[in-house]
Amino acid sequence: MTPTPFRRVRWTSALTVAALGAGTVRARRRLRAIPVLPAPPSAAAGLPRAAGWRLLTAHGVEAGPATFLAACAHADREGLWVLDLLPADLAAERVLGLLRLVDPGRYREDRLAEGRGAGYAVLVAEEVLARAGVDPAAVNPGGTDPGAPGAGLEPAELLALTRRLKEYAAGSTGLAIAPALSVGRTGDPAGAVRAAELRAQGLPPGALAAAQLAGVALLAGLAARQGRWGAAAAGLYWLQPYLVLGGPGAPLRPADLPWATAARPARSLGAAVRTAGAVLRTPAETNADADRAAAAYRAELAGGSARFLEPRRPDCPWCGSARLSVRVRVPDLLQGKPGRFTLEQCGDCGHVFQNPRLTLEGLEFYYRDFYDGRGGEGAGTVFGRLGDSYRKRAEMLRPYTEHAPASWLDVGTGHGHFCNVARALWPDTRFDGLDMGDGVAGAERRGWVDTGFQGQFPEFAEKLAARYEVVSMYHYLEHTRDPLAELDTAAAVLAPGGYLAIELPDPESRMARLLGSAWLPWFQPQHQHLIPAPNLRAALADRGFTVLAEEHGPAHQGNDFFGAVALTTTRLAPDPDRPWAPPATPGRRALARAVRAAALPCFAGAAVLDALRTVAARRTDGGNAYRMLARRDDRPPTAPGEHR
Repeated sequence: MTPTPFRRVRWTSALTVAALGAGTVRARRRLRAIPVLPAPPSAAAGLPRAAGWRLLTAHGVEAGPATFLAACAHADREGLWVLDLLPADLAAERVLGLLRLVDPGRYREDRLAEGRGAGYAVLVAEEVLARAGVDPAAVNPGGTDPGAPGAGLEPAELLALTRRLKEYAAGSTGLAIAPALSVGRTGDPAGAVRAAELRAQGLPPGALAAAQLAGVALLAGLAARQGRWGAAAAGLYWLQPYLVLGGPGAPLRPADLPWATAARPARSLGAAVRTAGAVLRTPAETNADADRAAAAYRAELAGGSARFLEPRRPDCPWCGSARLSVRVRVPDLLQGKPGRFTLEQCGDCGHVFQNPRLTLEGLEFYYRDFYDGRGGEGAGTVFGRLGDSYRKRAEMLRPYTEHAPASWLDVGTGHGHFCNVARALWPDTRFDGLDMGDGVAGAERRGWVDTGFQGQFPEFAEKLAARYEVVSMYHYLEHTRDPLAELDTAAAVLAPGGYLAIELPDPESRMARLLGSAWLPWFQPQHQHLIPAPNLRAALADRGFTVLAEEHGPAHQGNDFFGAVALTTTRLAPDPDRPWAPPATPGRRALARAVRAAALPCFAGAAVLDALRTVAARRTDGGNAYRMLARRDDRPPTAPGEHR
């Protein structure tokens, strides 16, 4: 048989060429979407616009008055409150790195996008600085004299500040190229400096250095073993800086572009090696706050963890049946805190609940350092990646109302991520948030919620009675001690005809049985009740609600397999530096690194399986979660607790 051309194709190389080609085209498109500051206005026209603005710069950066005024005029014209300025001769690899992280065409509209920039100069409205608690005089005197280099910040500090300021200007942050901006330095940093800059952007320097080394090794192997296709893949990578940044009409002209292109493989390899070396040489962070936290945890655990659990109850809290069986027993796989937890299932109604459940003291102990404190940044990063889910939740109401609701209370709002996204879909709606944690206060300061209430929802039943047209409870009821009391409170604070939106993990999901204790939505010890959909429908009907819509497939969260790998990895090698554990040893740290490295292929495979599982869930309307939208009838709600 005559061989076909397809039999000569080296598919690994071909796929690599396709990926690199798509990345190159995407980078060129994104680059051309970044506006270039026009010539500055006259002093007479520009000075009034400059009032209320501050320019924060990195060490040695010179932004003259002309650039300052041009940036102020651009920000005023575009309605921006934060504007990151890119010098026209920005180093090539720094440009490519920024374009991988940011899509300028969507950056402003994406209210959950993390703040990114070049790390040279940022124009900020003084009102945003005030809400963010930043003293411009303390961080950079260049705002007073924009033409002076000033003391400035380290680039990592400015990158971290840009990331923070985007939260306070979620829909009004942008990028622009400032042709006259003088940076006083060239080249892409490596080693400790690059590691610090990656950490400032919430990126793991060790993992990225490892990925960069693996990528260079892959390309070298393809070039050596797969002939023309392998050489094409390596060549495309080699030429990528010029293909993106070279040619006529490019808005950026890096001074190092020729050298960055000619020596790219060697420079990439060297940068990755130096960054990885800096990560390995960096000792574990120690500071007075961490020492105090560890001492406090040791004192709290001196008497054991048994006191964090109430006595086991003999009956189902939902229907009162005594037909109970153990569904799963697990340790704390979320943080690795001591304790073991049991979920039991009712044989009559199917309700799954924590038994024995946590005491109030136990709730405080196991929630501490998860959503706030030590784990606050990680939790915020996870919530910030759920924008599509937030939009679908907010859109569920559209078919059932002819006008935008005037008021919406999001119960269990956390850091306010849902409200931040939903206000783009419902711009005329007042969004308030309620939560137990400190994050709700931060959400109010950032403007993500209009008013933040901190405390237990039932405590606000009288104060907020009949105030809201919509109440939402997204992945909230499963955390509560008494879900029926929470539903009573929702009925009380809703105006007649108001809507209640709920989303919950589905304990009847097939994946719950397949993955057993590694099924992420068990989420022990935080989830105290997992409610089957028929039970929730009946409870809503008892409280005068009419269920308008119920979604299973669209509510699916594609994390079953990835979550199982994450929980198993934590179980095998928990964080050795967690303050509630004994002091870390070199051996435990080495074990944790080894387990995490070994888990990387598992995470990759899990991501593929989750993608396939999500497609199946959408088509079969079956997933690991469900949503309900219900309308409160015009009759007044009964008193809290009457239905139980």
